[in-house]
Amino acid sequence: MRKIKKKIEEMLIHRKCVSGVTVIEMVLILVIIIALLLIFKSQLINLINTIFDKVTSESAGI
Repeated sequence: MRKIKKKIEEMLIHRKCVSGVTVIEMVLILVIIIALLLIFKSQLINLINTIFDKVTSESAGI
C-alpha cells in the first residue's frame, strides 16, 4: 500500500513540473504568433480582403 501511495505522489509531483513547462511553452508560442501578426499585419489584411472579394464575386455567379 505504501508503494502505491508513494508512486501516486511521485506522479503528481512530476505532473506539476511538466504542466509548468507546458504553460511557459504556450505563452511563448502565443507571443511569437502575436509578433508575426503585428509584423505582417498589412499583408494579412490585403490577403483576407482579396479572398473575400473573390468569394463575393464567385458567389454572384452561382
